[in-house]
Amino acid sequence: MFENLDIAEMLVRTTVTFLILLLLTRLMGRKQLSQLTFFNYITGITIGSIAADLTSEASTPFFNGLTSLIWWAFLTILIGYIGLKQSKIRVITDGQPVIVIKNGKILENELKHMRLNMDDLIMLLREQNVLSPQDVDYATLEPNGKLAVILKTENQPATKQDTNSITVQPTYIPTKLVSDGHLIEKNVKNAGITKEWLKQQLQAMNIALEDVFYVEMKKDGTLFVDKRNDNMK
Repeated sequence: MFENLDIAEMLVRTTVTFLILLLLTRLMGRKQLSQLTFFNYITGITIGSIAADLTSEASTPFFNGLTSLIWWAFLTILIGYIGLKQSKIRVITDGQPVIVIKNGKILENELKHMRLNMDDLIMLLREQNVLSPQDVDYATLEPNGKLAVILKTENQPATKQDTNSITVQPTYIPTKLVSDGHLIEKNVKNAGITKEWLKQQLQAMNIALEDVFYVEMKKDGTLFVDKRNDNMK
């Protein structure tokens, strides 16, 4: 990469690019630096790639590369400014939050729209220290891909008044038995139950196994069930 550049040219390219990049990042603001959205993420990577190419590739005309760097940063700033004034443009570039759990119900249509499966949702919940979707009142997938979670009242963190309460060791580890409408036979076996037992439990709730989207064995041995097509408006 650097073999076709003499030391003086390389130092000049690097120094000028460094100073320009420092100025541009200040102009683009903290939103760009924090990469709040996918758009910010992509523009940040592209600007970094242009800067790296500019400092190391002798085949890249310096002023052409510099113009490309500045113009890309200008377009990013321009789109950000337009987004402040026009909400429709902001939705196109940044996206908007999507509710994936509402009133304790998993909205499978929204998951499908976001190309998110139950394994992904469970992973995002665990990143928020939430072991079960049953504990969630509302969950919103933000434009940056992170999940914002509001727990049900009874599952919210204890206050100082609750510090003297007795802690009960869970009997089971919360285990998903049905995910995206498919029975997870390995988890059923590891939980020490059978498919027939699960069917019986669902029948007691007047629910057929074919009608469920997600089933989880809770830590007390009972079941949390989310049915198909129960999306709430």
